[in-house]
Amino acid sequence: MEGLGIFSLVFSLAMIVLFLVANWKIWSKAGFNGALSLLMLIPLVNIVAVLYFAFAEWPIHRRLAGAEDFR
Repeated sequence: MEGLGIFSLVFSLAMIVLFLVANWKIWSKAGFNGALSLLMLIPLVNIVAVLYFAFAEWPIHRRLAGAEDFR
């Protein structure tokens, strides 16, 4: 049983790291600071961050304005 607990801990940490790296890339590609992905670790703040991300004007859209219409 001890091995199963260690495996669960290692697996959980690996999933958290994978989740953070993926979020970092998503925030960065949208033109935001990738460090904002760290907000996903804070309960309730993560919900606000996702809502902000969904409804805010993305910096990448401002930079590419005129090149292509994303809307």
